[in-house]
Amino acid sequence: MSRLSSVTGRQLIAAAGVRSATAFCLLAATGLLTGQPATAENGVMMQYFHWYLPADGSLWRQVQEEAADLAKAGFTALWLPPATKAAGGGFDVGYGIYDLYDLGEFDQKGSVRTKYGTRDEYLAAIGKVHDAGMEVYADVVLNHKGGADATERVRAVRVARDDRNVELGDDVWIDVWTRFDFPGRGGAYSDFKWRWFHFDGVDWAQDLEESSIFKFRGTGKDWDRPVDTENGNYDYLLYADIDLNHPEVIAELESWGEWYLAETGVDGFRLDAVKHIDYDFFGDWLGHLRGVTGENLFTVAEFWSYDVGALHHYISATGGAVSLFDAPLHANFHQASRSGGQYDMRRLLDRTLMKENPVLAVTLVDNHDTQPCQALESPVEDWFKPLAYAVILLRGEGYPNVFYADYYGARYEDCRDVEIRSHRAIIDRLLEARRDHAYGRQIDYFDHADLLGWTRHGDADHPNGLAVLLSDGPGGTKWMDTGRGGAIFREITGQFATPVATNQWGWGEFPVHGGSLSVWVGEVPPTDPGEILFVCAEGHTRPGQNVYAVGSIAELGAWDPEGAVLLSPESYPVWQGAIELPPGASFEWKCVKRQGSQVVWQLGPNNLHAGSESVARGSF
Repeated sequence: MSRLSSVTGRQLIAAAGVRSATAFCLLAATGLLTGQPATAENGVMMQYFHWYLPADGSLWRQVQEEAADLAKAGFTALWLPPATKAAGGGFDVGYGIYDLYDLGEFDQKGSVRTKYGTRDEYLAAIGKVHDAGMEVYADVVLNHKGGADATERVRAVRVARDDRNVELGDDVWIDVWTRFDFPGRGGAYSDFKWRWFHFDGVDWAQDLEESSIFKFRGTGKDWDRPVDTENGNYDYLLYADIDLNHPEVIAELESWGEWYLAETGVDGFRLDAVKHIDYDFFGDWLGHLRGVTGENLFTVAEFWSYDVGALHHYISATGGAVSLFDAPLHANFHQASRSGGQYDMRRLLDRTLMKENPVLAVTLVDNHDTQPCQALESPVEDWFKPLAYAVILLRGEGYPNVFYADYYGARYEDCRDVEIRSHRAIIDRLLEARRDHAYGRQIDYFDHADLLGWTRHGDADHPNGLAVLLSDGPGGTKWMDTGRGGAIFREITGQFATPVATNQWGWGEFPVHGGSLSVWVGEVPPTDPGEILFVCAEGHTRPGQNVYAVGSIAELGAWDPEGAVLLSPESYPVWQGAIELPPGASFEWKCVKRQGSQVVWQLGPNNLHAGSESVARGSF
């Protein structure tokens, strides 16, 4: 089921980045002016790598082997690491981009393959992911280039590191690494050669052997704007900074995007370092590719800021063209995990995209930048990770992303000996609960500093319902409304063996251990052979009004409400009842509310029931 955002006409134009009225009309007609994913309902992506994976070229083969199992577990998309050749060749994680057209095909930078494998293995991995019914999001790095083939003589000026708008001293002529000829590729796929005027600056003068930030001089040369205002202007990040206002650069990157989509068949993108890139660029770039391909191309951008206001500003500036990672939510998880049980759990979602703009929030617990030994090191402690994953996987807001190292575990030595424990067992149970039960109305219980809870009431196709309770303190119990009166709820993570029974109004007292979580799923009563369980969800009634099943066969009143079959409100507002019908009966039917002669029919088309099904579901 597609989940598409709603934006204004002005925002649509900005998001599409169209250059003509004809192009805008085409995009509007095809519904491609949104950054929100067209994914499976309750979709979940995985970041399928971490920074310190071994550089043995095996990852693309591993994707092929794991794809079917990951889909079975409940994942619907994989975010794969940069597949293009980087400055460090077969050892580079992929963010020091050298050649965008080399997917592990050419002998460049000391190897043919990338850190993760060869071009053919990459394409085969994408094919296996698609065969398993999942999407693939490619990691795209367009802020800078590294590993140039030769230097060029350029006039530049030094700028202050803490304020890049402040120039230091006189202009200087320096030798800089900005000439990219890609001799190993020999012009295959593109004959575009990068020169100094395609960049705005560098951080190394070869002839001076000096590390400073140098801004280039020349016609049109300045830092790009608008960008993040940290350090005055945060256009410059590292390596040779690409000038994303240069018309030749824009045309080449659009051409590359078309090539990449046609070559790989990926379904969308993860965009690197967007806070350092002209805010107008990606709206135009994505609008061009969405228009050319006719595809939604789900895209999530890395604007890594713990200030939710900065994220809102970027969303506004780009017209909602992309989703964003919810860095403030990660920060809250990190802080809660390190507070020794003293964190106020009522504040866990405060100042986050998950709470303030859930449609465009990609939620996460950790990633390759926050893992130990990285520049943004801020890992969520192991004891809290199951609680954090319950938040992103079992609530209705946001598009959750699971980190490879949290799922598979990781062990490496870089700045120190590091072990990240695998949480696969609990994540798999949460994924199953998300896929099968996390639907319908959500009621929050954020009313206690140590205990946080919510319930999901289910829908016609997922009637069981769900109750979740988290504690960073000593544990306890909480009364919560499940929407299912007289129902039995069982805990699915192995924390409790004794079920919870709800009262006639659907309320139950759910327990949780200290520093832990509990997840409870309701049971749907079994039917006897020859019976069909009729379920009518959202059957909210007034006193004296009841819900019935009426349908095209005599046993259901032959469409006469007077002959309809009364259902039970024991799981109100879900009404249900088992009805004995002829074996293999196929029919159409609807839910109706009756009070005397007054009848309210279920809206929409008739519910269809095939003879092989044991449950018939409808909803008002």
